[in-house]
Amino acid sequence: MAKPTGLFIGRFQPFHNGHMLVVEGMTKLCGKIWIGIGSSEDHHTNENPFSAQERIEMMQRALQGKDLIPMYDINFVELPDETDDTAWRNKVLEKTGPVDVVWTGNAWTAKCFEGVVPVKPIKEVPGISATGIREKMKSGGDWQSLVPKEIVSFTQEIDASSRL
Repeated sequence: MAKPTGLFIGRFQPFHNGHMLVVEGMTKLCGKIWIGIGSSEDHHTNENPFSAQERIEMMQRALQGKDLIPMYDINFVELPDETDDTAWRNKVLEKTGPVDVVWTGNAWTAKCFEGVVPVKPIKEVPGISATGIREKMKSGGDWQSLVPKEIVSFTQEIDASSRL
């Protein structure tokens, strides 16, 4: 029996250790993994400081650092926002093709797929959230321990702290 295709949707602003745990878990269960970059059109704001291409680059580096790329079939897809939930879900599935399960920590995303594709809810890792990480980046707090080391170096390369 073929392993299922999984879709992990998030904004990844930035990609952190909790996200990495999800992807590592997916590699054990899925034959193919799609990582959906939510709100892909938003960037260079306090809530969305990184562009879709920057988010993809940081994830590729972090996943390569764990030898998950190219060992597993991991693909990225940009998912711009839509005003209609059904239209958004249908566009997502057009871009990815059929998926067997959707992983998300976002209630709205789960609702969009409910009854169409099984949803595996993700529980937040205590003490790790992208919002908290962005706040620590802005205030000079310790955020580096909450993200893969490749994310630290990437954010330094692009001078991300100047955007927050």
